[in-house]
Amino acid sequence: MGSLAPYIGECWQLVDLTKPSLYVSLLSLAFNPVAWNIVARNEYHNKTITCLFGGNARHGCYFLALLIFSFGCLRDTLRALEDQPHRALLPPSLAIIVPAALALVGQVLVLSSTWALGITGTFLGDYFGILMDHRVEGFPFNILRDPMYDGSTLCFLAGALYSESPVGLLITGYVYIIYRIALRYEGPFTDMIYSTRAAKKH
Repeated sequence: MGSLAPYIGECWQLVDLTKPSLYVSLLSLAFNPVAWNIVARNEYHNKTITCLFGGNARHGCYFLALLIFSFGCLRDTLRALEDQPHRALLPPSLAIIVPAALALVGQVLVLSSTWALGITGTFLGDYFGILMDHRVEGFPFNILRDPMYDGSTLCFLAGALYSESPVGLLITGYVYIIYRIALRYEGPFTDMIYSTRAAKKH
């Protein structure tokens, strides 16, 4: 960690704190996982979205999935990195291939996670009472516990390296921390939902 400190300090010196786009981007990155966890927990306890759709939990889950996807696309249009200083982060021979490889791995993790879980499994369907029959243990969950979050983080890293943005590297670290915090709340709550179902069955 000590060897990284000078590099992190150097990246920090290249942050332009006068650009509003930086703060908007940071807020949007934190907003998404926090907001969806709050909305999902409210749905579990109060069935607010389900009631809006006449008691149809599946339609309510699809609606939430559309919101999450739309806000994610909106977040990706915030071009904070374009307003920040740039500097070569990789040797020229690796400047394209490394970001491309990271983006490919990240997208494979995200898309394969969605395929394995399905729409309702991916977009918090268990909070709507739409539970899976058993835990998904195939790829990519057989190599990572949280492949969707890890894949998304890799995509942020790929974007930072491709854009030659030191600020992008700091944002990638910020995203990683935000996701870890979200998982500390999301993971145990999801485990509780399935434990409750198991207890009722017995």
